Amino acid sequence: MAYWSGKICVSRDDMTTLKGEHIYLRALEPEDLEFVHAVENDETIWDISSTQTPFSKFIIKQYIENAHKDIYEVKQLRLVISSYKDVPLGMIDIYDFDFKNSRAGIGILIKDSKTRGKGYGTEALKLLVSYCFAHLGLHQLYCNISEENETSIKLFKSQGFKQVGLKKDWNYVNSSYKNEYLFQLINKQDVH
Repeated sequence: MAYWSGKICVSRDDMTTLKGEHIYLRALEPEDLEFVHAVENDETIWDISSTQTPFSKFIIKQYIENAHKDIYEVKQLRLVISSYKDVPLGMIDIYDFDFKNSRAGIGILIKDSKTRGKGYGTEALKLLVSYCFAHLGLHQLYCNISEENETSIKLFKSQGFKQVGLKKDWNYVNSSYKNEYLFQLINKQDVH
């Protein structure tokens, strides 16, 4: 069975999609409802995602049902980082997709602390960067990372992202303001 999600052709039979050595990136499935619900309602990561209130299963179900829409229409794409045993490990997002200026933001989360630090985030980021540059033809990618999130800073730097800015007192978290870095990756192969 094959179907389209954004510009990614996904085939469950042969796993033809964004695939790496240990993980692959796939479109959201109805079966992901519980996983996405758990991630979106995990208050320990709300400061990373700027979430303020919980999401109901009804709202998340509607989101998943509409996740098939084209990235050019909805300006975002969420993919599940999955093991080859079809265990969802996390999610990686393209957001603020800007076709005119050929850029987009990227966000990534490995859900369980037991699966962090095993290289899944690095592999997922490599796959997504390659997809964004090769298939979407983007000129640049960026991400916003709290100055205290050393793990994400290390991850994005390892993939060539450069710190290009510091937003002072940008996010209000736990009764204090936190600085946030802006990282950017320019597509050196871009021929626009």
